Amino acid sequence: MAQFSPPDTSSLDRVAYLVGYPIAHSKSPSLHHAIYSAVGQRWGQMLCETTDLECFLRYLKSDPKCMGSGVTMPFKVAVIPYLDELTDEGKAIGAVNTIVFKTGPGGSRIYCGTNTDCLGIRDAFLTNVEGSPYRGKPGLVVGGGGTCRAALYALQQFMGCSPIYIINRDAGEVEAVLQECQARGVGDNLIYVSTTDQAKSLPSPAAVVSAVPDFTPVTETEKIVREILSILLNGGEKGALLEMCYHPSPDTEISRLAQKAGWQVVGGIEAMIGQGLAQASLWTGIEIDDRLRDVARKAVQRQMTNAD
Repeated sequence: MAQFSPPDTSSLDRVAYLVGYPIAHSKSPSLHHAIYSAVGQRWGQMLCETTDLECFLRYLKSDPKCMGSGVTMPFKVAVIPYLDELTDEGKAIGAVNTIVFKTGPGGSRIYCGTNTDCLGIRDAFLTNVEGSPYRGKPGLVVGGGGTCRAALYALQQFMGCSPIYIINRDAGEVEAVLQECQARGVGDNLIYVSTTDQAKSLPSPAAVVSAVPDFTPVTETEKIVREILSILLNGGEKGALLEMCYHPSPDTEISRLAQKAGWQVVGGIEAMIGQGLAQASLWTGIEIDDRLRDVARKAVQRQMTNAD
């Protein structure tokens, strides 16, 4: 297990962190370094690969250079009890990927948790697909974990998809998601699609978010879920599919299935860039534009090429 060891930040004027484990493969520091260099600042993001969340948070509160932190697995839910408040996104999604500092009474620092994954998902569609052909049309999420929750929020709140289908090999995960959404009053337009006959009776989605790892179906349930996806992708109008899985490769079985069916496939790197740009704006106040988006994209693509 990795214990917490503070990184060397002597070369930076201000710093954000990313806490999680394991995260050595993360492209996030390269993305943030490129953004801050492009605006002429000696700022950056450092990885804090650790299993000791409490120790990291104590350090976070003591570092005068720190401007905020990213949070990734396995801490997106575990960090919530340690925070002072949550944004609407953090509450609705039930997971936090970003810690933002706010000023409280007497100059005290308030630790606010939010979720920019939903913003990254939104921006991946809106910056890569012509127009906005989603409002009032069905959406689809493949998966049942934390990314599924962020995807549902983006499709509902930002893109106006309705209804939204959910397919997943674990029915228990879907039931948990549905119960959470019902409790928040946003579950009426969610449909769990569990059979091929049901899939054949539904209108095709306009936007799909695949939020599962790349794998070949082995169990009977996995094979049924993949067949349901194939039916929905081949059912009628073609839209855009965001494949969130980009590590180790964006060329996944689901992306190939979508391409074969005539869908536009948007790589998950676009969502990662979008959520990182949103973090940078929250931490520093810089305004995100197409130039910075392009700078961030090139930095991540360069790192991915060098890693191959």
